Formats: sequence, C-alpha cells, structure tokens
Amino acid sequence: MATAVPMATRIPVRISVNGTEYAAEVEPRLLLVHFLRDNLGLTGTHVGCDTSQCGACVVYLDGRSVKSCTVLTVQADGGEVQTIEGLAKNGAYDPVQQGFWEMHGLQCGYCTPGMIMSAHSLLRRNPNPTEEEIRHALEGNLCRCTGYQNIVKAIQYAANQMGGTTGAGTSDSQPIGG
Repeated sequence: MATAVPMATRIPVRISVNGTEYAAEVEPRLLLVHFLRDNLGLTGTHVGCDTSQCGACVVYLDGRSVKSCTVLTVQADGGEVQTIEGLAKNGAYDPVQQGFWEMHGLQCGYCTPGMIMSAHSLLRRNPNPTEEEIRHALEGNLCRCTGYQNIVKAIQYAANQMGGTTGAGTSDSQPIGG
C-alpha cells in the first residue's frame, strides 16, 4: 500500500531584488537562482553547474557576492539581492559591463553574468587591482571559451573608467589558477 506523502510546506519570503520588493511563498528547498529565474523572470543569472563550481550564478546578497545555486531562497528572506540586470542604471551599462563590451570579454556569453558580478565585487573592494589580483578574484568562475585574456582586459578597462590605474600594461598570460 502506498503511503501518502504530504506536500512540502511553503514558506513566505520577502526579498528586495534590484530595488523592487517581492513577496512570495516558496518551497524550503528552492534555490535562490531558480527563484530569480523561474519566479521573477530574471534570466541573466545563469545556472551552470548547480554545485558552486562554475560561478555563472553569482549575485549580490546583502552586498556580498554569492553563488546563488548554493543559497536557499528562504535564506535570502528579508535580504537585498542584486543581479546582473540591476547593474545598468538609466539605460547605461555599468563600467564593468561596458568593459566586457569594449574589450571583447565574452564569446558564448554563458559565464559573462557571473564574471561581471565577480569583477564588480572585486572593484568595489579593490578599485586598483593588479592582473594577478584580478585573476585570483575570478578563480571561482569558469569560462570555456576565452582563455581569460580579454576578461582580464575588460576588468582593467573598467577599473580605469572608474578612476583606478590598474596595471593594464602587464602581460602575464597564465590561465586563472595557473
């Protein structure tokens, strides 16, 4: 005889996403990345691996960079989330987004939102990073297309646009983590 399994209890949450307040009832196990994509339609945050290895799902939660595939939506209750969609202001790209555009920091684009969010987080902490510091900051983000050279150049471009004087003249060509 089959045993009836009760439906998962839904939990109310209130989350500010890109400055807009949202209230919802979610299953306790719902990952933040799926809430953003499936419930709010914010598909700029990508699902790459669901194991926190690739970094395609990086967002800010209460001002801190997190991989949203490792955060339950209920953990973000009462918090503030910023996604890639929230970086541009008044129709103008954020300097990091502009840097990726100008310096060809993307190819297929799958890793780009997570790379941009991680780079943005780095430049908030360190407006004048060296190439080595940029590469270190991106160690949690994987790109299968670019070899990272143009990604590093894009971040250096953004730092310069934001007033930093990052070592754009360095030419260390080691892969990230290498």
